[in-house]
Amino acid sequence: MSTQKDREHIMGVRGLTSFVDDNGHILQDVSFKNSKLVIDGNNLYYLLYFSERLDQSHGGDYESFEGLVCGFIKALRENGIQPYVVVDGGSDYTDKKFETLKQRAEEKIHDAHDMSVGRKSDVLPPITKRVFSQILTELRVPFAKSIAEADREIASLAREWRCPVLSNDSDFYIFDVPAGLLPIPHFKWKQGGLKKGIPAKLFTQEIFCSWFNINRSLLPVFASIAGNDYVNLASRGLSVKWADYSKLSGRFAKLDGLLHWLGSLKDQKNALNAVLKLMDDGDRVKTKQTKQAFMLSMEEYKLSPSSLGEFFRNGTPPSNIPEPVKVLPDWALLSLTQGKLFSDVIDVILFRRAMQNSQVEDINLPSGQITSRPIRQIMYGLLLGGRSPASMETGQCMVEEYDRDGLNLSSHMVKPILSGPVQKLQLDSMDKAHLPDRLTVMLETLGVTQSLADIPPHLHLPVSVTCYWVTHAAPPPDLPLLQALLLGMVYGELCRQKKKRGGISKSEKLVLRRFEGIVQRCTWKLDLDVAHAYSQWQGCFIDSLNLNQLLCFPLVEPACARLYKGTLVHPLVVELRRGASPEFILAGGPIAGPLYKALLDTVLLSQDCRSIISTTTRGAARGRTLQREPLYDLTANLKKLVMQLEQEEEEDTWRERKIKDTPAEDLGWVVSVKTRYKTKCRAQKIPNPELSKLRDKKGWI
Repeated sequence: MSTQKDREHIMGVRGLTSFVDDNGHILQDVSFKNSKLVIDGNNLYYLLYFSERLDQSHGGDYESFEGLVCGFIKALRENGIQPYVVVDGGSDYTDKKFETLKQRAEEKIHDAHDMSVGRKSDVLPPITKRVFSQILTELRVPFAKSIAEADREIASLAREWRCPVLSNDSDFYIFDVPAGLLPIPHFKWKQGGLKKGIPAKLFTQEIFCSWFNINRSLLPVFASIAGNDYVNLASRGLSVKWADYSKLSGRFAKLDGLLHWLGSLKDQKNALNAVLKLMDDGDRVKTKQTKQAFMLSMEEYKLSPSSLGEFFRNGTPPSNIPEPVKVLPDWALLSLTQGKLFSDVIDVILFRRAMQNSQVEDINLPSGQITSRPIRQIMYGLLLGGRSPASMETGQCMVEEYDRDGLNLSSHMVKPILSGPVQKLQLDSMDKAHLPDRLTVMLETLGVTQSLADIPPHLHLPVSVTCYWVTHAAPPPDLPLLQALLLGMVYGELCRQKKKRGGISKSEKLVLRRFEGIVQRCTWKLDLDVAHAYSQWQGCFIDSLNLNQLLCFPLVEPACARLYKGTLVHPLVVELRRGASPEFILAGGPIAGPLYKALLDTVLLSQDCRSIISTTTRGAARGRTLQREPLYDLTANLKKLVMQLEQEEEEDTWRERKIKDTPAEDLGWVVSVKTRYKTKCRAQKIPNPELSKLRDKKGWI
């Protein structure tokens, strides 16, 4: 289900997962049902996404991922399993693993580059985490974000509730979890029949330690010597050939020999002294540093009472949190735990540091994350402004951003922005600030000057982000890039309406089929220019989501799974550049056509977007010779047109029923947009018939 390339989500003791899998007698076959289950959320969304080989190179297939998560939760509930999902928060507040985090960030840069040039790799699309948390919330699955890394919280909670952990992180082989670990790759959730249990394999320390005749208290020592995220004794000069203590040969001889060596020792103190004796080269300073690292590593496996148990019981924020994290106000602490505040807040406040995600893009161009840096500068100002206003004014308060520079990880000092409407807001009282003040900051940051009245509220944020993207992306997007992106949003809206009571009309289903046909024409060969443009949009979208959360949601947070589908927008760009028009793709749709028109008008009428798109389009036309091909067979087109005309009366009846059966707040925008669109068409009729034909031929622009 996973690969060795899945570095971020398979952490812990190096090689231990494969070692346990190879020793099949250690894992017990079980049929798991009727129990609580604490789930390592980070592991789950990585392995679910990669196990189905969902799209990674085109920026993600979040719609399909949504279906996977829903299916997984359904399988648990059908077998009486009560899931509790915990995901990582910010970096460890002690900052012990920063070097490890930098190393992983560098690996991700190379993974993304491998993917961009067609080599096999694994890159998690950037919005996956947000989609995951939104789906869990929608399904009412108990969900929490840990203040720092989630491993210890997950283990503490599972120990308290006497239930197993579901993860693939080998650290859970070391934590004292009495009910054991269910490794995700062996958790066959698709095979579990109704109430019959899910086939799985269970790891318990009792069986593991009995097989190797080792004291359970020595497992943290074993993890520290073998190498984990906190200590690597080999790099400190420990050159013992543990394979000499093993009866095995091959890649598992080291771990097997180490376990047999530890079997002769009584306790942790005895084992520590034995290791230091093996390393003793007369350098007392080095020995002291190694001992400190060793003790620190073993300390990580000691479990304290869970801080999330109270949260899951009554919804209150964690009380027994580390002192450094208490810099967060109560509202922010609760929002962070609920997953309604992005994790980087702790890193920015404590360390003045932020690590940027790597995406599949053109490695020869500057990182796509640079496009959204002005958005992050506003966030930094809101997070740090009230805490060090003097240093903000003098420019001494800077945030160090780690991002891609070519194929290397580099850092840049970024100045927070605390000016204009931002000055009215303070982090400590953000939840009590007036909505107009928070909304002003949001819209001014994204440069939105056009009214959003024609757009459904749940699309206000993505459309505002698109306005920002058009004016800040480098190079600027051309018209087909913009059209394809907006058509993707229309597709998502049709999918949303389809799931609601009453569904969509037959004509809208025809539009959906056209979209699905375009998805089928998506090829592996990647257009890096398109990938880079959309990586910039996704970066802008994520940072805007984060800013919206920090401002306590002045805009409705959209359903992220239905906004971007890489396998649709990429081939759409190809079709549009060959001469296809959005008009034809959306023909006959009573919702789709007016919505697309409203989206496009809002973007083009905001600031200078129209002039940017116009200039870019002319430049692209000069530099690119497009092969103009008919999108569909002409006979098929005529047949569809006849069918659409015959269905007009039926569609009118359907719309009346839809308006009657659907809450006003959900459908009001459909009626208003349709009416305003017709009014604008009548008011803006072009007297010159030739010019009118030309506009119709070129599509909606």
